[in-house]
Amino acid sequence: MLRNLDPVLSADLLWVLAAMGHGDDLALVDANHPAETIARATTSGRLVRLPGLTMARAARAILSVLPIDDFEPEPVRRMLVVGDPAALPEVQAQVQAELDRANEKAMPLVGIDRFAFYEAAKSAFAVVQVGDPRPYGCFLLRKGVIAGPPG
Repeated sequence: MLRNLDPVLSADLLWVLAAMGHGDDLALVDANHPAETIARATTSGRLVRLPGLTMARAARAILSVLPIDDFEPEPVRRMLVVGDPAALPEVQAQVQAELDRANEKAMPLVGIDRFAFYEAAKSAFAVVQVGDPRPYGCFLLRKGVIAGPPG
């Protein structure tokens, strides 16, 4: 255990988040996502599993340490509901609330269609699969920077 870190942040997950660079995407996906297949194609080839959690709980933990890119107009993307692109499932609304809370402002969740999401996820740095079984709990989070003085 480490102080002041959310206990959901496992050693493997912390490694992934720290190793990512500015502009790298993290694929945060639900239990239904073909995560094993997609993870093999990512930059790191890593799949981190967070079983037994809701997507909102996993997002809260990740967003407690991961800065979101504020140079990009669309740094957080969500998978659109097939046949109903205007729909915002509860799982996505809950992640939206965590995103807004962590960034202290409203941040858009831009939708991309299912197969475009799969392709974009293959270009991510890594995949984090959450045990949440609700469909459409799939997101891409682009890492930003934390600026400050050295040392």
